[in-house]
Amino acid sequence: MFRLSVCEGAVLRSLSFLERVRAIARAGFGVDLWGWEDSAIDTVAGDADIEICAMPGWVGGSMVHPDGVEAYLAGVKQNLIVAERFQCRNLSITTGALDAQGQMAHPVAEHPAMMWVTAYKCLSQVAELAEKHDVIYSLEQLNTKVDHAGYPLPHTEDVVRLIEQVGSPRIRLLCDIYHMQIEEGNVIQSIRDYHSYIGYVHVADVPGRHEPGTGEINYPQIVSALHEVGYDGVIGMEAFPQADDHQAMARFRALFT
Repeated sequence: MFRLSVCEGAVLRSLSFLERVRAIARAGFGVDLWGWEDSAIDTVAGDADIEICAMPGWVGGSMVHPDGVEAYLAGVKQNLIVAERFQCRNLSITTGALDAQGQMAHPVAEHPAMMWVTAYKCLSQVAELAEKHDVIYSLEQLNTKVDHAGYPLPHTEDVVRLIEQVGSPRIRLLCDIYHMQIEEGNVIQSIRDYHSYIGYVHVADVPGRHEPGTGEINYPQIVSALHEVGYDGVIGMEAFPQADDHQAMARFRALFT
């Protein structure tokens, strides 16, 4: 059985951060964080009814440019302090920061070999920190065709091959069905091929990035494929509701329960 979570940054956006988190928890879901307010950390951490299922694992810097690695690792260490407060063991990472519009806001080494070597070295150090702090980092592929032009790891296999070389069970794939569908399609075969690397799953539909069941992705078949490969981790709804937020969360629950 899957555990279900909802990304607080995409739903109930008229509410404050703390109100959103509490409302998601009251609806019976875990919470995925896009960020947090420092003033709310103690309140969230002290509420036994709120489960933080995932949170960002870094702040700033770049995994894919030598000049950005020091800042990237400093951000990883900074967020580990918050993760410990939230008792959160699943941390999501990308190659670096994006701006408010989702565009690249971190440098990428010009030469592909330098980019890949830098990413490998940086991610190997992240793996050491993960082992020390008993957490899991899931590295995300992002689509470049609609949302994140220029992102250096747009394909699932890009992330998987990097994870293979790092060789740590604490570095996993954040399998985002929405991004996968846009960038490469063939989602079910990718789940079958790379299931042993999946550490976390995000879902939204195409087009529009609304809740599953509103677009072209055959989510009942996705559910079957995840069951087929034995995935029993968290499914996080990272989607902007098409209409009513609570209806979107109910629709999400019905599909994945």
